[in-house]
Amino acid sequence: MIAREGFVFIFSGAALTILMILAAARWDSVWLFAVSLVFAVLTIFVTFFFRDPHRVFPVEPGILVAPADGKIVAVDTLDSHPFIGGAAVKVSIFLSVFDVHINRVPSDGVVDYVKYNPGKFLAAYKDKASEVNEQTEIGMTAPGGTKFVFKQIAGIIARRIVCKLNQGDVVKAGDRCGMIRFGSRTDLIVPKDSKLLVKMGDWVKGAHTVMGYLPGYSPQASSTPAATEGNVKL
Repeated sequence: MIAREGFVFIFSGAALTILMILAAARWDSVWLFAVSLVFAVLTIFVTFFFRDPHRVFPVEPGILVAPADGKIVAVDTLDSHPFIGGAAVKVSIFLSVFDVHINRVPSDGVVDYVKYNPGKFLAAYKDKASEVNEQTEIGMTAPGGTKFVFKQIAGIIARRIVCKLNQGDVVKAGDRCGMIRFGSRTDLIVPKDSKLLVKMGDWVKGAHTVMGYLPGYSPQASSTPAATEGNVKL
């Protein structure tokens, strides 16, 4: 499956590839044929970048699934967070250009706010990127009343954040909620007493890897796996 956000790039690349091949044949030009190969490679890469795989994770109350694919580059304790209302833990996921860039909702809940913050475009793996880079911050309240936050953060290459969520939306863990184009970072901020199952250096997959549980919840032996496609088509 390919995210709809990528169709314009894929079709444009394919059209340019075909046009260059026809031009190369018309004028018997090796150079035009070489250009067509470049466009073909770029089209294949863009198709790969915008892939949107089907994902499965256990259905459990209070579960926290990875909001993105990538490597965990930081696990930091925050003295306080204004929305969460106390100490929190921030888990940062770095997405390279080779990772799936579809973002997923980390847990069930209601969207309290969606806030866009313009900023810089530092390399997404740097710690300062969480604070100063262009980003969209989403604050949510889980069914039990626990508040959590996740962020879509632009990187040195990523210059386009897509967020399909709006204040008041009721969403489920694993729902597609947007994407960041061409390399980025996603942060998950939860109360400090959440049960985290991941650590720095781990590789996670969005809507597949269980990152932990909100306060008051833990793994359940009777949980059943469920495939989720999300409620937002990209």
